[in-house]
Amino acid sequence: MKKVNIKKLAVAAVFCAVAVVGSLLSFPVFGSKCAPVQHMVNILCAVLLGPAYGVGVAFAASLIRNLFGLGSLMAFPGSMFGALLCGLVFWRFKNIPATLLAEVFGTAVLGGLCAYPVAIFLMGQNAAAIAFYAYIVPFLISTAAGAVISAALIYSLKQAGLLLKMQRTLEV
Repeated sequence: MKKVNIKKLAVAAVFCAVAVVGSLLSFPVFGSKCAPVQHMVNILCAVLLGPAYGVGVAFAASLIRNLFGLGSLMAFPGSMFGALLCGLVFWRFKNIPATLLAEVFGTAVLGGLCAYPVAIFLMGQNAAAIAFYAYIVPFLISTAAGAVISAALIYSLKQAGLLLKMQRTLEV
């Protein structure tokens, strides 16, 4: 049986809480709520926890945001694809700029395109007509803002010598 890393689980829970509370700092763009804190959390999860935890945090935060009325159904594709892609890129290459770009691409392009079937099946045909064209741009704005915030945070941690220490502490 695989050993559970309690430290990683605790950090993931904190990141989930940060993403939910951070969704209060959202701004509307073309009918979508842009929450850059979620994308910052995705990148931090990729760098500190790995892709599986990143997707888990993105799903849990999206679910909690929807249950509390703080997000829309677009929070699921808008966060989970970016979390998966940036987690996989960091896990494979350990390159922060590539990880930032993977989050932006995964959320804006893949998440934006996957918002289309979510809009058709869960939100009705009217929302689907808007989703294909109107979610890629808002997702791009939101994820780019989150990538800038997380880049500043990660490079500050790296410069202070704390990033590597945090990564080593969370290893199994």
